[in-house]
Amino acid sequence: MDLKLALRYAALSAMPLLATFCAQAETVHISTPGTSLLLKADKDKELRFYHYGEKLSDTDIKSIMASKASWVNAYAPYGINTRRETAVAATHTDGNMTLDLVVDGVEHDGNTTTISLKDTHYPFFVKLNYRTYPDEDIIEMWSEISHGEKGTVTLSEYASGYIALPYGDVWSSNLYGEWAKEGWLEELPVPHGVKVVKNRDGLRPNHAAHGEVMFSLDGKPQENAGRVVGAALCYPGNFKLRTLNDNSNWIHFFAGINEEHAPYILEKGETFTTPALAVTYSGNGMGDVSRNFHRWGRNYKLAHGNKLRDVLLNSWEGVYFDIKEDEMKQMMQDIASLGGELFVMDDGWFGNKYPRNNNNLGLGDWVVDTSKLPNGIKGLTDAAKKAGVKFGIWIEPEMLDEKSELYEKHPDYIIKAQHRANMPGRGKAQIALDLANPKCQDIVFTIVDTLLTKYPDIAYIKWDANNAMPIHGSQVLPANKQSHNNIEYWRGLSKTLDRIREKHPDVVIQACSSGGGRVNYGFLPWFDEYWTSDNTDALQRVYIQWGTSYFFPAIGMGSHISAAPNHQTGRRTSLKYRTDVAMAGRLGMELQPKDMTDAEKEQTRRAIADYKVIRPVVQLGDLYRLQSPFDKKGAASLMYVTPDKKQAAFFWWKTESMAAEQLHKVPMNGLDPDKIYTVREINRIDNKPLQYEGQAFTGRALMANGLPMPAFHSVDKADATDFSSRVLILEAK
Repeated sequence: MDLKLALRYAALSAMPLLATFCAQAETVHISTPGTSLLLKADKDKELRFYHYGEKLSDTDIKSIMASKASWVNAYAPYGINTRRETAVAATHTDGNMTLDLVVDGVEHDGNTTTISLKDTHYPFFVKLNYRTYPDEDIIEMWSEISHGEKGTVTLSEYASGYIALPYGDVWSSNLYGEWAKEGWLEELPVPHGVKVVKNRDGLRPNHAAHGEVMFSLDGKPQENAGRVVGAALCYPGNFKLRTLNDNSNWIHFFAGINEEHAPYILEKGETFTTPALAVTYSGNGMGDVSRNFHRWGRNYKLAHGNKLRDVLLNSWEGVYFDIKEDEMKQMMQDIASLGGELFVMDDGWFGNKYPRNNNNLGLGDWVVDTSKLPNGIKGLTDAAKKAGVKFGIWIEPEMLDEKSELYEKHPDYIIKAQHRANMPGRGKAQIALDLANPKCQDIVFTIVDTLLTKYPDIAYIKWDANNAMPIHGSQVLPANKQSHNNIEYWRGLSKTLDRIREKHPDVVIQACSSGGGRVNYGFLPWFDEYWTSDNTDALQRVYIQWGTSYFFPAIGMGSHISAAPNHQTGRRTSLKYRTDVAMAGRLGMELQPKDMTDAEKEQTRRAIADYKVIRPVVQLGDLYRLQSPFDKKGAASLMYVTPDKKQAAFFWWKTESMAAEQLHKVPMNGLDPDKIYTVREINRIDNKPLQYEGQAFTGRALMANGLPMPAFHSVDKADATDFSSRVLILEAK
């Protein structure tokens, strides 16, 4: 079995071969228009790594080789040199723990280069694969490990890929956080020794840590200057990123599955395929690296990645578990009247013996609760059609509660260790199906397939997963392969998602996992979008969405207008502020519209109409981050620009409120310096327009100076709030 959890929908064009040939030695130059990875693959010698970063010319490559420049092992094995950090480690059938890998050959197939390594004594083999995405300046790398020994071989380390960076004033930018505080940014100099970022949650890899990182090679990270390497591990399970700063004049970076407590028993003839590590580079700062990842994400890593997303209303914060048919119909009518296009019914609609009225029972029993929905799902899809909106539904198919008919019938289907009690999570009741079990894979597939087959008008699924893997154990794996627990879970889910997408390719599916727990490119190829965080507080969302934008595009970023006071923080912000923050992603609503005043509904109606004007710019445009909220300058700002530079959407939000405050004027970016742009504010609440409303400016002037943003809105005293925000449309003549 393999772990290829990506590239489900890619259609890559053939490319010219990317290497220079010699009879017994080969200089391997893997390149995109802006980047180079340089390796030396001499037959029966170590694979040598020389460079990753700025694009090299043929002259550069000849000079590097002629000067006998320093190099490092491109996939260092454990055992021959036990002092170094390594990419792969194994115990052979005879107990020997050493590996000595040398080059056996190089193959080129269009956009993919494969370098074969073999052990000098044992029939143990590694294939290192490198795939290029020229238009996005991305290179993916992954390994395939196999052997021909008489018995089994135990893998104790199995990195996806490795790159080395030149020693210097190198900083790392990582994302960290927790539930309701996802995507927080931390920027620090790379320390001496080993820095490890890892996940052991099992099912939600991206709450406390992220499998992505940027390295700034020229000191403190800058948005628009300096050499930057970005890396994203495409794996939604337990991962590990290792950065080693030693005395070798290199900084070593390894990424792959977290091997802790997970030795892999490799059978003879079996191939273990690691998830892909994607890397990119820019000499012009972090913004370019983000834009590379965004283009790659839209083109290859999100389902329907270049199709505009609908404006939706989700029922969760409006009614929570208190689902009622009449109220669902009312919410559909309200979102339709506001200009929305989709209604999503969240948790609380199912359960027979155990009606789903709270979070500690009913999960796993996907039968409509007819006391809440007398006319079932069909009644709702018909009502949505009548209201003029699409219909979506919430499910959590990987999970079940101890109080459920499914658990009572099949306690053997859950993740559980022998001789140990259950370790329930959410609601002190929730446990996970063991997707290493083919029967559990069938259950998950059947849940989704039954809904979409029986009710073909369901256009959208919110797929949730609110639990970790808190105990190690599988009731289906053999005793000697219990360590495969996490890996086999993701293999099973991968197979299941493949089946779902093969039969239902057009349905829109959101990845939710206690909010932003699965914002990872290893999971997203089956999904159209991700729920960025369960925290809908507008101020905190400025920070969460900012951090998330370092690697993930706005088209997939679910961002909703919620009620005030906010349900997570209790903070009160204006409807305008909440709307302006939500407009920077895939706009939606997370409240009960009937609780809004008529004035608020009218304001929202205008705002949604305005958003539809800028939707192609936000969802398909290039992101330029202008002023970070993490810099604590009192405001944050970013903008999206169409590839042809003819349109832009500029966002500005206050993040603090002080007396006698002075706010920086924010220069814009990404515009054509010679184009003339007319400026117009949208979602305006002021009694008078901004002084530059309707005025024209050159792109050069806007990028040099920006425009002044008033600290407060010019509104009646009763409508004044402490947080102001602006959204501007820029259109070139």
